[in-house]
Amino acid sequence: MAPTASLDPSGDEGAHLLGREAHLRSIIETIPDAMIVIDERGRILSFSTAAEQMFGYAEADLLGENVSALMPSPDRERHDFYLARYLATGAAKIIGIGRVTTARHRDGTTFPIDLHVGEARIGEARVFTGFIRDLTEREQTELRVHDLQTELAHVSRVTAMGALATAIAHELNQPLTAIANYVETVEELLVDPDAETLEIVREALRQCAADSMRAGQIVRRLRDFISRGETEHRVESLERVVNEAIALALVGAGDRGVEVEVKLDPAIDRVFIDRIQVQQVVFNLVRNAIEAMAESPVRRLRISAQPVAGHQVQLSIEDSGPGLPPEVAERLFQPFLSTKAEGMGVGLSICHTIITGHGGRIWAEPSSLGGSAFHFTLNDVSGDEDG
Repeated sequence: MAPTASLDPSGDEGAHLLGREAHLRSIIETIPDAMIVIDERGRILSFSTAAEQMFGYAEADLLGENVSALMPSPDRERHDFYLARYLATGAAKIIGIGRVTTARHRDGTTFPIDLHVGEARIGEARVFTGFIRDLTEREQTELRVHDLQTELAHVSRVTAMGALATAIAHELNQPLTAIANYVETVEELLVDPDAETLEIVREALRQCAADSMRAGQIVRRLRDFISRGETEHRVESLERVVNEAIALALVGAGDRGVEVEVKLDPAIDRVFIDRIQVQQVVFNLVRNAIEAMAESPVRRLRISAQPVAGHQVQLSIEDSGPGLPPEVAERLFQPFLSTKAEGMGVGLSICHTIITGHGGRIWAEPSSLGGSAFHFTLNDVSGDEDG
């Protein structure tokens, strides 16, 4: 942003340009969003005041450094490749589009951001300007509203469950009562059976079977009614789905000093899923991991993906928390089982329902980080040209 050496600041044109530069600098220093300018090699040319406050670095610390220093893995390792690919092909993944992702503070913590990148030419050179908004405060506000909505939804669910339980009891009461009466009658008739009595017993047992089938049909109708919600499966980028979910899950966790490591194999980036549902699974598992590590001296979170047999990809979310008690691990995905004092115990059950609905499976085991590792599989279509 400094004036060129050939500019004569004493002339009218030089004074005008200096004035415009000072005006531009004042705008850059006061805009609420962080602004970072890089060159074609990813080196930082300008680092605004808001960026200094957001990332904890002074501009002088980063001028000339690679902007990847502000990114967590795997973006940090891949950034130069992405930039070179764009310069070679012109295929934009972020530029002019914007995305929700994560950034890395000077102290190593990760936080969610909304990133927009623009491109400009200065002579023969190209520069890229990134505008970054910290989503923490906005998402915390949305989460507070969401919590209120959740409380109202909880009351509605309890009321609906009460009405549903009454309806189920009424529907099932008749066939179950009939079965009980038939069984009692059969028990009495078999005390001293004869040929006629045995025929009555056979008829009673046939009626028992018919009524048990009727009870089963009632339960199946109820299950179909509950699971009728429509889902929209399409080919999605696993990296984008996971990064957005992590960014949202990290809201409010910045002060907990969670070190996040993401290792996603770009060769298995395409999956056939309902994006919102899978993001809900990742969000729930990451949030659970962060909460589990709340009292741990070391807080490490690792998200990784790898191909597995059957044209599937396995996503793993591991933490360095205390792990799962054995009595909980055995019944982990059953509804109404929770290790939280105020939890309803339906989060993991919902995750199980979503993943099985995608043709995958979900399970947990001890993690090499010392805590728990949750794994689930999704259908991989990375090798499908028509996918």
